[in-house]
Amino acid sequence: MSDMPDTGTPPNGPAKALPYAGLRVVEFTHMVMGPTCGMLLADLGAEVIKVEPIAGDNTRKLIGSGAGFFPMFNRNKKSLAVDLQTPEGRELVLKLVATADVVSENFKPGTMKKLGLDYASLSQLNERLIYVSHKGFLPGPYDHRTALDEVVQMMGGLAYMTGRAGDPLRAGSSVNDIMGGMFGAIGAMAALAAREKTGKGQEVQAALFENNVFLVAQHMMQFAVTGQPAAPMPSRISAWAVYDVFTVKDGEQIFLAVVSDTQWAVFCEAFGLQELRADPRLQSNNDRVRARDWLMPLLRSQLAGHSAAELGAVFEKHALPFAPITRPQDLFEDPHLKATGGLAPITLVDGERAGQTTSTVLLPLTLDGERPGVRMNPPRLGEHTRELLQELGYSGEAIAALQAGGITR
Repeated sequence: MSDMPDTGTPPNGPAKALPYAGLRVVEFTHMVMGPTCGMLLADLGAEVIKVEPIAGDNTRKLIGSGAGFFPMFNRNKKSLAVDLQTPEGRELVLKLVATADVVSENFKPGTMKKLGLDYASLSQLNERLIYVSHKGFLPGPYDHRTALDEVVQMMGGLAYMTGRAGDPLRAGSSVNDIMGGMFGAIGAMAALAAREKTGKGQEVQAALFENNVFLVAQHMMQFAVTGQPAAPMPSRISAWAVYDVFTVKDGEQIFLAVVSDTQWAVFCEAFGLQELRADPRLQSNNDRVRARDWLMPLLRSQLAGHSAAELGAVFEKHALPFAPITRPQDLFEDPHLKATGGLAPITLVDGERAGQTTSTVLLPLTLDGERPGVRMNPPRLGEHTRELLQELGYSGEAIAALQAGGITR
């Protein structure tokens, strides 16, 4: 299970320690945004301690579209289960925080202050502490609102851009939660670098709404540059003529793109479309964009008799952009991910499949040619409570008393 030793080095990985080995992070997080920040730091070698309520992070119990949250974003972490509503629980957590480099949280504004675990309180105990808050909004007129990924996608222009006109649609992943957690981690890294110079920590804030606005900033700038509002992606004027999903033989679908004049020549040669290549109405990319209304139906007809595999093979042979339309579950068998070590085994600890081994997706980067790996499976609830309390100086009798009193688990 998750008793793999946390050495800061992936199993079978490089002998040297990961960049943040020796860094201690204590996180009070749930759902996706805060846990993503901790997972990034954990994957990069930090010891990340997840403080959970006695009943466990509710994310462990989610079903449907939330079923993958906990196992995805809580690997390489330790679990400490404690009742923070009790004086004894708060006391032991304060002892733990005193040993930390970073504290991370993503609860509603005011929650941590009520517990005496806000930055103002903790920084008085440890001026070197870096405190990362993940919120719906940065301080301002909206900061009292309850935010979700879908909320900020709707109010931040992303749902408008993703859906068809009059039909706003959220993106098919928790893009703001995940990317917001990434910015929290980037902020923590920046604060750690600053601490090397000043000796002092600081508070870092990352927010869903501001993250979403960052994602749609390219469309804001498009309006600033052209004076024309950006159209939703399904009805946009594409920058390229051939840049679309084609339905082909047996109803299969494939995305095909031809994004330069050179590629257009190669494409026409590959499929015997010399007449189109010579057509004076199609000589430049912009000409072809203007001709999309009649050009695309013609190309769809020309390519409809080929299978997706045949088209993919031709496009790959000629270095033209293409992509099969892949479902998420198909990626477990993706040959590139398997060959490059992009997937790693973990053991599930919650739900109907607890105890079973599956694969998880690693960070999309390499360090000196190696992917940071899985050192510890997602933790069982309270799996590391005793170990951590012993380290903090609690005796066996004191630990037993805390457990018997329902203070820890």
